[in-house]
Amino acid sequence: MRLAAADRRGPGRGDALMTWLRGHPVVTFFVVTFVVAWAFVPFGSFGAFAPLLGALVVAPLCGGRAGLRELGSRLIRWRVGWYWYAVAFGLPLGVHVVTAILGIPAVGAPSVTLSSVGSFLLVFAIRLVNPLDGPLGEEPGWRGFALPGLQARLSPLAATAILAVVVTVWHVPLVFFEEGGTTPTFLIYFTVTTVAVTFWYSWLFNHTRGSVLLVLIAHSVEGSIQTSGPVLIYTGVWVVVALGLVLLDLQHWRGRAPAEAQTSRSADRPEITFS
Repeated sequence: MRLAAADRRGPGRGDALMTWLRGHPVVTFFVVTFVVAWAFVPFGSFGAFAPLLGALVVAPLCGGRAGLRELGSRLIRWRVGWYWYAVAFGLPLGVHVVTAILGIPAVGAPSVTLSSVGSFLLVFAIRLVNPLDGPLGEEPGWRGFALPGLQARLSPLAATAILAVVVTVWHVPLVFFEEGGTTPTFLIYFTVTTVAVTFWYSWLFNHTRGSVLLVLIAHSVEGSIQTSGPVLIYTGVWVVVALGLVLLDLQHWRGRAPAEAQTSRSADRPEITFS
């Protein structure tokens, strides 16, 4: 009798919560990512792998097997034009080169040796496969899950602007782990660079038909080189790159993202039944 009465009342609070979570996959992902990453802060650490974990949890929760399959297809999407590999590798490398050249009056000419090149390649390879590091720990979540979900309803420009704010706020605890992290110079460098780089990653992701792999390569390159010039020069170069990508490709930013770079409706809102 009690079971029958419960059935007549409809779904309980747990079912209602699951319905809400499945109806708001991107918000659910953001909450999981913040909670997991920031939970390590009281212990003097930061969960850089939280976006990866959040995507692996929320994708099947909200989209079932289709959602997980869609995420996986973006992670291994390697069949793009060869020139996009050159762009993914070369643009962040070029930013560092330009920064080093512009910074020569302040810090002198950087020295490049065979050992430094070897160290870069080693760090780059490790960052590609280390889920506890930024590239692999972040990209499956930010670009593999959140950006496609936002772009299913918004233009790339609006979706990237929202994601840039979220990603910047998510990184805030790292400011307090850096020596001099709360100085005005570092705060400008940290905030502006994060926003600018987010626009670069979105542009690359969309132009490679939603390839997280290409963004992962770009992220690994960007983080494997130590900036030899003043940080504000580095920030300025990234701002120029981001503005150039937006202004020279405005039609893309104001239009619709490629279908492969959007969450499919079937994966985004699966049919929900109560038994």
